[in-house]
Amino acid sequence: MKKYLSILLVALMGCIDPFEVEVPEGPQYLTVEGYITNLPKAHEVRITRGDTYGSVFEGLVRPVREATVVIRDDQGNVTFLQEDLDNRGSYFTPPNYQAVVGRSYTLQIQLIDGRVYTSLPERVGAPTEIQNVSYQSVEIPVEGEVNPDSGVQLLVDIDDPADENNFYFWRNSDATYVLLTRPDLFVTPPPERRPAPKDCCFICWRNEPAPGNQSIFIANDDNFNGLSTQLPAAFIPDNGLRFADTYRIDFSQISISQEAFRFLRLVKQQSEISGSVFDPPPARITGNMISLDDPDEIVLGYFMAGGETTERVYIKKSELDFVQPEARITDDCRVVEGAMDNPPLDWNP
Repeated sequence: MKKYLSILLVALMGCIDPFEVEVPEGPQYLTVEGYITNLPKAHEVRITRGDTYGSVFEGLVRPVREATVVIRDDQGNVTFLQEDLDNRGSYFTPPNYQAVVGRSYTLQIQLIDGRVYTSLPERVGAPTEIQNVSYQSVEIPVEGEVNPDSGVQLLVDIDDPADENNFYFWRNSDATYVLLTRPDLFVTPPPERRPAPKDCCFICWRNEPAPGNQSIFIANDDNFNGLSTQLPAAFIPDNGLRFADTYRIDFSQISISQEAFRFLRLVKQQSEISGSVFDPPPARITGNMISLDDPDEIVLGYFMAGGETTERVYIKKSELDFVQPEARITDDCRVVEGAMDNPPLDWNP
């Protein structure tokens, strides 16, 4: 009986035709991200297009190349942005470009196929000075784990202006920290895997791109208009390396428009959805970019302009209540990407 049953199953399987699934090609939305401020520097505008899902899930976001990108102010002045050929899709203003407080700015983009896009005007508000910066350890319990995640939260003290409604946005910049390693514990690669201690080097200084916040840090002054207040401005995750000694970060406080604040608040709310059945479904969040050729085309992202102040903070391990166990790198610290054997010339903890 088992023999005949096996033959019958094989015969049935041989009669099954493969079912071809056709996945409809999804929309490829143009996305624009960038901002300019009153500080002189090279400001970046990033232009990408979301790709459809492929068989190996590659190329989901593609840079938009060879576009003509300009910034125009309300007095008719035009500034052309240049594309970074090593980082396609990123367009930069001249190195010392700065917006003027009180003026309005518009971003205009023309693609190589001739389609034209523009932002709505963004007015540059006056920057609010940072009075003081402090920091504290934050522990984050992890379900099923004995050791919590952790990081360092930055707090800013400001005197909020009383003459208008103000909106704040904080961003991290690149960071540098003391990197500690153990070259004396170096072991040769497989197959030997034998101890081969190195004499150097135990201490380096490592540069890293801006560490991502676990949230978007924004605030409006509805509850503290005209008052002095303290606000959370950044959170830096502890990976076992950053806070083993001294960590330095520059961050920016930007006074943004009410429309930009609303956009960032929606992005923040959607990014913090917990994933439960009670959460609202993800929504498409449109910004201030529109197509001049097709008013119905959806363009994602936002072009912002604001008044900026910056602050440099040195975070010392000795002043933190909690840090992660030190991540052990058993090699010369100079082999780590971004590491230098001397501190930066402006290192002054």
